[in-house]
Amino acid sequence: MSIDSLPAQPHTNPAGIPAQVARMRRSFDAGRTRPLEWRTEQLRALEAMCSEEADDFIEALRADFGKPPIEALAADVAQGKQEAAAARKKLGKWTRPERVGAIPGIGRSYVHREPLGVVLIISPWNYPVGLLLSPLAGAIAAGNTAVLKPSEVTPHVSAALARHVARYLDPEAITLVEGGVEETSALLAERFDHIFYTGGGTVGRIVMEAAAKNLTPVTLELGGKSPCLVDREVDLKTTARRIAWGKFLNAGQTCIAPDYVLVHRDREEELVRELEAAARDFYGADPKRSADYARIVDRRHHERLSKLLGDGEVAFGGETDPETNYLAPTVLRHVSPESPVMQQEIFGPILPVLPVADLAEAIDFVNERDKPLALYVFSEDEAAQDRVLAETSSGGACVNGTVMHIMDARVPFGGVGPSGMGAYHGRHSFETFSHRKAVLRRGFRFDPKMLYPPYSERKRRILQRFL
Repeated sequence: MSIDSLPAQPHTNPAGIPAQVARMRRSFDAGRTRPLEWRTEQLRALEAMCSEEADDFIEALRADFGKPPIEALAADVAQGKQEAAAARKKLGKWTRPERVGAIPGIGRSYVHREPLGVVLIISPWNYPVGLLLSPLAGAIAAGNTAVLKPSEVTPHVSAALARHVARYLDPEAITLVEGGVEETSALLAERFDHIFYTGGGTVGRIVMEAAAKNLTPVTLELGGKSPCLVDREVDLKTTARRIAWGKFLNAGQTCIAPDYVLVHRDREEELVRELEAAARDFYGADPKRSADYARIVDRRHHERLSKLLGDGEVAFGGETDPETNYLAPTVLRHVSPESPVMQQEIFGPILPVLPVADLAEAIDFVNERDKPLALYVFSEDEAAQDRVLAETSSGGACVNGTVMHIMDARVPFGGVGPSGMGAYHGRHSFETFSHRKAVLRRGFRFDPKMLYPPYSERKRRILQRFL
């Protein structure tokens, strides 16, 4: 795949964006999206789109950056279908008023979930189908109208999403805007009731600044340098396979990919050998020829990553081909913590391995840096596992694994500090796009006079007994 074969960037006329947003506002105000029947119908349509158009999405992902079909389906396209199906099945339970208890002599308290209004969902290029449609499922389940903005960096996927969203989903309640900076800026100038952004911290700050002008709440799914801590006592062969899989999936272009490894210095050389063996098992002696290994998304990112190869000694890998945006699975050793590869999220198939004296040094290393989106600890010692989890902070974590903690929709997925704010997946998506309204219900049969003026001394003494 040559980047010269990519199509021109699809775009929406920025002048028409205010009218698109206004149409979504009118539909919400008219109550179009509130009935559970509408929500159920749209969730079914979203499921159908992900199933019936899966091949089209998979081909678009291959065209944009060579994503292997299995990865494209399992880690990207299927996300929207799974989220929509789970929300549809639980919708009645989630939307039912929640009884939380009674205030004696006063009334009963409930929590009602109501839709926020018009929401904006801005998705990234690394998993461009799933990271747009997965939050959309939550927005639909909560009863909102939505404006969708896929990434312009993956133009084939953007075009496919534009075609199919218009065909399958209600155009009076869900609309899509294509394009780059100009179109995104036009969107951010509009008033929304919630903005859901997945991407990097730099743009995340721009989104938050724009949202602040209208006091719009935001969910920011960002990233950061997710570390792997490898203890001395551990099964290194299995550890290496799990790290290599999580790192080289999608050629490292995953927000929760292992970004660097801190390994006990007595096991460093052995771990590097096992990482190389795992990469060879996965992709063969020449990963460039493997149908299961993706490419870097564009030349700009390829050039950025290629420069990082000089920040350490290449233990294996390091081969590049700018014509096809290929960069081999690579491990770096003898990396300085102050080097550029350790100062920015790598977001590519380069894995620095740094030796540490013990677990305490590894924990200190992590805590001296920004809180990551994910953290991975490998150890056969349960006390060591618990220590890492207790003494570090991260958006999520895996013990003796990587990446797979996002597979369970019963737990929230989100960042902390610079790695993001807010969370979603499963019911957490529904809650993100809902307002939890406190409701007190009272009857007329009991109306104690003690609540009303005049406030006598006797009333004060009685009241003190209950406060």
